[in-house]
Amino acid sequence: MSDIVVIGSANTDMVVKTSRFPEPGETIIGGDFFMFPGGKGANQAVAAARLGGDVSFIAKVGDDVFGRQSKEGFLKERINIDHLITDPHLASGVALITVNAEGENEIVVASGANAHLTGDDIDQASSVVASANIIIVQLEIPIETVEHIIQLSKNLDKKLILNPAPAQTIKDVSLDGLYCITPNQTEAEILTGIKVDNTDQATAAASYLLEKGVHHVIITMGNQGSLYKTKSEQFFIKAQSVKSVDTTAAGDVYNGALVTGLSAGKSWREAIIFATKAAGISVTRMGAQASAPLLEEMV
Repeated sequence: MSDIVVIGSANTDMVVKTSRFPEPGETIIGGDFFMFPGGKGANQAVAAARLGGDVSFIAKVGDDVFGRQSKEGFLKERINIDHLITDPHLASGVALITVNAEGENEIVVASGANAHLTGDDIDQASSVVASANIIIVQLEIPIETVEHIIQLSKNLDKKLILNPAPAQTIKDVSLDGLYCITPNQTEAEILTGIKVDNTDQATAAASYLLEKGVHHVIITMGNQGSLYKTKSEQFFIKAQSVKSVDTTAAGDVYNGALVTGLSAGKSWREAIIFATKAAGISVTRMGAQASAPLLEEMV
């Protein structure tokens, strides 16, 4: 059994670099094309494993070339995929990504098998969930499945981190008693209705989520840094100053590093500093999982 259980999506990312994003209806000539393994769940699992985490990954892929390549990649990263499901009737998820000259990205996801990961699938892996130190889930799988996972973690008295990405609303019943939530600025605004451009606004949004019953709130603010808040403690960790090449998986690397740090016994401050450094390294490289640093790069 693994210390860290990641539940979520596995995609193949098809990336085109371009000087700028096209306007609606416009065709522009791009630059280099890359194909990388991705998906928020898979990215976080790989990031955690590369940083020394003992990781199990629960997901669903199709019985196609993308699904087979994904599984091979997880095994190379020494991730337990005993509960990664292959469905012969579904296509694996793919993401179409455009990256501009500033390293910013626009992403469209075709969910494929990710959209068919069910609560029953999770129950089949409940023994792995029950033995974990910490669980993390995102929102590239059905929201009903996420709600099921949250309730299961509460029933088992397990620490679950919800990375609410891609952004959407979450029911109050799921927020009540949730161990930790890690929205970025856009996601925090959708969850709370509070625009988050600075630390004061981030503090207000975090307070809103705490009032809903969340125990720990981390709001990530891109190149500004991250705000951590509970009802009794608050601090801000500044981001590192780096030359950004591709921000595609920065949040996923951050979350993967965060759960690894916490599972290893780091304090919240130490784990967030660790996550900030990992994310800072990742944006200097192209790709999603390919950008995740190794533990020896973190010294």
